[in-house]
Amino acid sequence: MTSTPQAVRRASPRKRRPATPAAPHPSAALLPQAEPVRLLNPDGSPLPARADYPEPPLAALREMYRRMVVGRRFDAQATALTKQGRLAVYPSSRGQEACQVGGVLALHDDDWVFPTYRESVALTARGIDPVEVLTLLRGDWHCGYDPAARYTAPQCTPLATQCVHAAGLAYGESYQGRDTVALVYIGDGATSEGDFHEGVNFAAVFKAPVVYFVQNNRYAISVPLSRQTAAPSLAYKGVGYGVPSEQVDGNDPVAVLAVLSRAVAHARAGKGPFLVEAHTYRMEPHTNADDATRYRDADEVEAWRDRDPITRLESYLRTRDMLDDAAVAEIAEEAEAYAARLRDRMNAQPTVDPLSLFEHVYAQPTPQLAEQRELLRAELAAAQEGDA
Repeated sequence: MTSTPQAVRRASPRKRRPATPAAPHPSAALLPQAEPVRLLNPDGSPLPARADYPEPPLAALREMYRRMVVGRRFDAQATALTKQGRLAVYPSSRGQEACQVGGVLALHDDDWVFPTYRESVALTARGIDPVEVLTLLRGDWHCGYDPAARYTAPQCTPLATQCVHAAGLAYGESYQGRDTVALVYIGDGATSEGDFHEGVNFAAVFKAPVVYFVQNNRYAISVPLSRQTAAPSLAYKGVGYGVPSEQVDGNDPVAVLAVLSRAVAHARAGKGPFLVEAHTYRMEPHTNADDATRYRDADEVEAWRDRDPITRLESYLRTRDMLDDAAVAEIAEEAEAYAARLRDRMNAQPTVDPLSLFEHVYAQPTPQLAEQRELLRAELAAAQEGDA
């Protein structure tokens, strides 16, 4: 009967093989951990050790503490100089010292740093003369230090443009067989700019050894993070470009240095770029021209004051016998002396040559530029003759 085979099939269904577990999606390896990496509690007590992020050497952490203390004192002095009219503007990074110094310590001396306008503390931690760091902010010159000699790009005022510069330099270094790493400091607001996406995409495609270090301090001037992204965190932006990412407690100095050291090692090994998001907070206004009370309240600021990165690291190093009262006082005295020298030097009026306006505009000055320079030179000469 023609219906028999169908009946048999219904009565004796074929056994299904056990389902094979699906392989993890390739993007899973790129995702940051769900919670920021943290190795210290806010009070400085250690959390359980982690195999993926081993604790940096204690000597490195003590040096990190020293540079953070000196950096904060520099930051306070620069803020005071602004109020005295010695600086045109100053963007404070108070509260972000773990990020500022951690980024520098994770690098070799001949690796490159690409800073924003807020990275003055990072630059002083890198050993750059503080007066040269403040030259831009005083309005004397576009950049006070020699970028090639210091392996440090000029401080970048336009948001995110250094993301592209870093990708190009890192790719060029890799192309020439060098193991140079470029670390880019950017803020949360910069991740909303096109240059950020272009730089990360280029670096990913060409495996340029770049670490994109996002200091998420919650505000792009006055725009809160909630108005910039719907992603779980900014670290998740890396997956769209094939870039591994991580997020870290930016006020935990131990965790910051551990995460950045791993990111730098990843880039140096030829594996391409790495994106790190540090969750931190800007304690001061955006600049001296900003009124932060218009977009955040005092309770929010006070809550972050309790997570101070310097106090956190000091407490931990004391428990490890790497700091005591005498050592803390000695470092504080060093910071005061550093600020005093800066204050004295900044009180001297800089000598500015008006003709320097025409330098470094083009490799070969155009006829129009040469003509303008000659007109200014003649006006200055005439003014001097008139004064005589």
